[in-house]
Amino acid sequence: MQRNRVNYRQAGVSLKAGAQLVQRLKPLAKSTARPGANAIIGGFAGGLDLAHLPFEDPLLLATTDGVGTKLKLAFAANAHDTIGVDLVAMCVNDLVAQGATPLAFLDYFALGRLRVPLAMRVLRGIARACRASGCALIGGETAEMPDFYADGEYELAGFALGAVERKQLLPRPTIRPGDVLLGLASDGLHANGFALVRRILEQGRFALSAKAPFEPRRRLGRALLAPTRLYVTPLLRSIAKGAPIKALAHITGGGWQENLPRVLPADCGAQIEPWPLPPVFGWLAEQSGLGDRDLLNVFNCGVGMAVVVAARHRDAVMRALEAEGERVLEIGAVVPRRKTRVAWRTRFY
Repeated sequence: MQRNRVNYRQAGVSLKAGAQLVQRLKPLAKSTARPGANAIIGGFAGGLDLAHLPFEDPLLLATTDGVGTKLKLAFAANAHDTIGVDLVAMCVNDLVAQGATPLAFLDYFALGRLRVPLAMRVLRGIARACRASGCALIGGETAEMPDFYADGEYELAGFALGAVERKQLLPRPTIRPGDVLLGLASDGLHANGFALVRRILEQGRFALSAKAPFEPRRRLGRALLAPTRLYVTPLLRSIAKGAPIKALAHITGGGWQENLPRVLPADCGAQIEPWPLPPVFGWLAEQSGLGDRDLLNVFNCGVGMAVVVAARHRDAVMRALEAEGERVLEIGAVVPRRKTRVAWRTRFY
């Protein structure tokens, strides 16, 4: 019996498009090269030469993350230029939270049909964030998976490797009640809480192309898709200049109740003093009916990185971080542990 002939392209996979993407990606990867990592794309594995890294007694740290259902909003808005920034930021911000310098990054990019122009929009964002973080893009995987992802949709995952001198690893063991909590302002939602955001948009029938109710000069879709802030360079520069930071907490999934306790000793908690809530979070609270506790458990609420310092060093650390371009808020203090690890006295809104 004669069978119908079918090739790989007819099955939905374009080897030609994959090869074209690799060639176009090579200059992007090269632009992220750093000492110890030449960022050459095309081999079976990316390399990192430890002999060329300026460490005496390093610990290697690795992270992996994604951007969750923020991708769905990017698809709906046809906005793919900054989602790669989110991917890198979610990983490298976790590294710097332990005092580590990001060294190398790899991405996993899976999609139903490889459209090279769309893929390049995503990958340019990845390369841009790698350059801003001093992190070499040393490899990755692009998986064309027909019938698995809808045409025009994709999935992203990121993997980052960093290093820190053993004696500089964060958090420090000297955290104690009376230490001050500082907050570094976020650039919006970052990459958390978008399942709730999308439900709010659906129920309210909000158009992504309409003016944002909380920021009328921007379209709603673009305002909600503001990329995750990269904290790496300001923090590493401040630490290198002697800023006595005891701990850093990246406020991501799980919000304040999940992330801040991760850097506190078992016998300590945190007393939060409400800061001015950025308009986007007030709008989300109003639309959803969320109270303070739920709001703080889902979103960063305008502070993407918490910083623990001794009270006597508060002003010096604030000045150091502000000199690096960060907007710094005093947001509370470390206290003896209570039933609730993270507590606050008054309402945020």
